[in-house]
Amino acid sequence: MTVATQPVRIVLVDDHEMVIEGLKAMLAAFSERVVVVGQAVGAERALSVIDDLDPDIVLCDVRMEGSSGLDVCRALRERNAERKVVMLSVYDDEQYLFQALRVGASGYLLKSISSDELVRQLEFVHRGETAIDPGMAARAADTAARLQRDEFWPGARQGLTQRESEILSFVVDGLSNRAIATKLVIGEETVKSHLSSIYRKLGVSDRTGAVATALREGIYR
Repeated sequence: MTVATQPVRIVLVDDHEMVIEGLKAMLAAFSERVVVVGQAVGAERALSVIDDLDPDIVLCDVRMEGSSGLDVCRALRERNAERKVVMLSVYDDEQYLFQALRVGASGYLLKSISSDELVRQLEFVHRGETAIDPGMAARAADTAARLQRDEFWPGARQGLTQRESEILSFVVDGLSNRAIATKLVIGEETVKSHLSSIYRKLGVSDRTGAVATALREGIYR
């Protein structure tokens, strides 16, 4: 006799209701494997909703207004060390991955993931495994190995990835976004996205501040 397997019960946390509704629509076709039992728009409501519903997994955005998803994960794990939290993000940045793992997350996936792969990864986590986007896992392993060997690139200690370090060097040299995109064979929007991450990590708001910090901190000379 085959014992019926209960679907994985999840709560969705994001500061955009449209994203939550999109995820619910994505997962609706997999109701025998995954069921959304609740949702919280913003980090402020997340803890009480999750405490009330006690889901198997919390699927949480990384960056939200106010408290971040990382703060939510840390707080949930402090309340219940067995709580499984999977971060879902648009940020293909291994530094976010490292931060998520440090606060006890059970996974880090990108919002570009397909619905069937998302369900599969959630099932992995439910079984006690860690779910990490494959492309990010490979880069993170390389980063960790380089850091272990003390092979630092400029800006590594400030949390910059190798690509961000490369882009910052071009900014210091005075290149425009278009020129940087041409050199790296990437889109201008991708350059802008990297620059936003660089500004955040350096604690500045624009190119001038980034250049000043890079020179002051000795990232580039």
